[in-house]
Amino acid sequence: MPKESDLNPSDSPTALFGFELRRHRKERGWSQSRLARAIPYSLGTISMIETARRSPSEEFARHCDEALQAEGALTRLWPMVARPAAPAWFRPWLDIETTAEALRFWSPLVIPGLLQNEDYARAILSGDVGVTAEQIEEQVTARMERQVILNRPKPPLLWIVIDEGVLRRPVGSPAIMAAQLERILHAGQEPHIIIQILPYDAYSTTGLAGAFVIAQAEGVADTAYVESAGILGRVTERAGDVRTLIFRYEGIRAEALSRRESLGLIKDRMQRWMK
Repeated sequence: MPKESDLNPSDSPTALFGFELRRHRKERGWSQSRLARAIPYSLGTISMIETARRSPSEEFARHCDEALQAEGALTRLWPMVARPAAPAWFRPWLDIETTAEALRFWSPLVIPGLLQNEDYARAILSGDVGVTAEQIEEQVTARMERQVILNRPKPPLLWIVIDEGVLRRPVGSPAIMAAQLERILHAGQEPHIIIQILPYDAYSTTGLAGAFVIAQAEGVADTAYVESAGILGRVTERAGDVRTLIFRYEGIRAEALSRRESLGLIKDRMQRWMK
C-alpha cells in the first residue's frame, strides 16, 4: 500500500482524488476510522481510496463531501475519476474487481464477463436497444481489458457457478457458442478458476432473483455486485446484504455439479454446438 508521502496527486485522477480526500479529512481533524463511522463505507475502503488503490463511486464522494463539509469539492472531482467506457453504475465495481483476491460468481443468464471472448461479448452487447457500433466496440475493448487480472503473477481465485441454460442459450451463432464454451473449458482447468454448472435437474430456485458476484480482499470488507434486469447494477458492502448473498451462493453451489462433472458437461455442449 502506498505511504502517505508516496502519493503524488499528479500521477492520475484517482491519486488526485485520494490526495484531496486525505487533505479534507485532516483539515477536519478526523482519522480514517472517524470518517468510516460517519459514512456507510468501511475503513478498508477509505484507506484504499486514499492510497489510489480503488476509485471512488459518485455516492462515496457525495457522502464524504457531506461528512467532511467539503462544499462539494470531492463530488466535483469525481467525473475525472469515472471510466467513460463503462456505465456509471458499474465503475465502482471495476476497482474492486481489480484488487480482489477471490471472486465468487453466480451467473444464471450469460458467461461472466471475465471469461467472455470478444465475439460472445460483442453478441451480448449488440442486444442493447439503440447502441451504436462504436459504442459496442468500446465496451468490448473495456471488457477484454478487465481480463488482464487473470494474467497477473498471483491472479484472483475465481469460483463460478453457471446455470446449465447458459450453455444451451444461443448467443450470436453456433460457432460463437462453440468457441466460447471452449474458452471456459480451458479456463476451468486452471488451478485458480473453478467452474461448476447448476443442472436443470437440480430444480433449484435459489438463484432465480438474478446474478451477483462477491469479492474478497485482505483488509477490506467483502463487497458484492448485484445485477438487476441487465440494466442497472448495485455495489454494496453492507454486511447484511453481503451475508445474505453468501448464504444464497452457498445454497446454489450445494446443488451444482462437481468441478469434474461440470467440465464434462461443458465439453458435451461445446461439441453439440460444433455439429
